[in-house]
Parts: sequence; structure tokens; C-alpha cells
Amino acid sequence: MCVYENLKKMDITLPAPPPKGGIYVPVKQVGNLIFTSGAGPIVDGKPAFLGKVGKELSVEEGQKAAKIVAINILSMLHQYLGDLNRIKNVVKILGFVASADDFNDQPQVINGASQFLVDVFGEKGQHARSAISTNELPGNIPVEIEGVFEIE
Repeated sequence: MCVYENLKKMDITLPAPPPKGGIYVPVKQVGNLIFTSGAGPIVDGKPAFLGKVGKELSVEEGQKAAKIVAINILSMLHQYLGDLNRIKNVVKILGFVASADDFNDQPQVINGASQFLVDVFGEKGQHARSAISTNELPGNIPVEIEGVFEIE
């Protein structure tokens, strides 16, 4: 299964990686594990969504934001690795959801990223995961996700 063929079937072209927001590296390799820094739902240099899920945004909008984040993570990995087919496993993702006080469906929001990764990588895309509520994220984005990937 070719990752790029799967992306093409979904009509997805990887964008340029989002700009860094601080003093860090977007991708760090330790042995055969790749760690990505937190990424947000940035499209063309700007947030595609703003606000809290459960207040300004619906669960469905949060899922769309999470999918955009996963696309951005793949763009970071593509830039670092040169070939996404080198990814042997999606090990884990950690998703943060800026949430209204009474909102508790964070796992449903992060499903937008999880489903996308399974669609792209098949069985290799199944991963461990945490979905955490937070009161604020940088720049008022609704979702931030980081990941751990095993490469061949």
C-alpha cells in the first residue's frame, strides 16, 4: 500500500509544513522512532478554525480541524523523511482540544485525526492515543496534536 496513492484517492495534496511557533524542531528522531511537535489546523499560514469546541465550534468542526492537523503532521514527516512509505507504524498520538467548560467529547474530536491516519496507513495507522481537554491553545486554535511514529 502506497501512502501517496491513498492520499491521492482522498484528493489530498500535502501542504508545506506549518511555520514553527517557537524554539523547537518540528520532528525529532531517536533510533527508529520519530516524534513530532504539536501541530495545529493551519492552512495557508492561517488557522482554519478558531475557538473552543462545544462553544464556537461543533464536534464535526473539531473533527475537521483534527484531520487538518493530521495532514500537517504528515507534511512535517514528509519533509523530514522524504518518503512517508518509510513509516512502519503510527505508534501514538496525543490530542489536545480547547473545550468549553461543559464539553467532554474530546475523544470524538480527535477521531478526525485517528480515522484519517487509519485511512492513509491502513492497519499500520492504528495507534495508541490520548485526547485531553484544555482551556486554551496557542492562537485560539481548537486542536493541537503531536505524534510518535516508527520508521523502517
